[in-house]
Amino acid sequence: MKSRFAWYLIVYVYVALFSLLIASYGYADELLFKFKSPSFSGINTSSHYLTIENQESTRVRDIKEEIEAYKDELARDAENTTLARFIRNLESRIYAQLSRQMVEQLFGEEKSTEGKLTLEGNTIEYKVENELITLTIIDELGGQTIISVPVGEFTF
Repeated sequence: MKSRFAWYLIVYVYVALFSLLIASYGYADELLFKFKSPSFSGINTSSHYLTIENQESTRVRDIKEEIEAYKDELARDAENTTLARFIRNLESRIYAQLSRQMVEQLFGEEKSTEGKLTLEGNTIEYKVENELITLTIIDELGGQTIISVPVGEFTF
């Protein structure tokens, strides 16, 4: 009987020690319910609202930038059509021809002492007097630019 009592005592002591060790790790606390959303709890509400506002404004800005980029792409595509390139090339050649004719009248074999050219609302007048060429350019709004070039010193 003594051995049975000793065995119960040992088991009782081990259970008591085990219970004490487990009890020291198990601290209980009051169960509290808290909302996770700052809109309900009020904790960090302002930063939550600022984050939402920042996301909305960023989204609106990105959409506007995407629309502008698409408009720019459409404008570039319109300027790069075959017809647009042909018109630019034709205008360039016409302007080159007009400028060549004007240079011929000013410096060619049959020089002219004055002349006038109207091009897209702009008027270009020239006069040659006393070895000085005076170009007067009048734009559509009436603004005037005068350029004087001495003929004797004008060389390439």
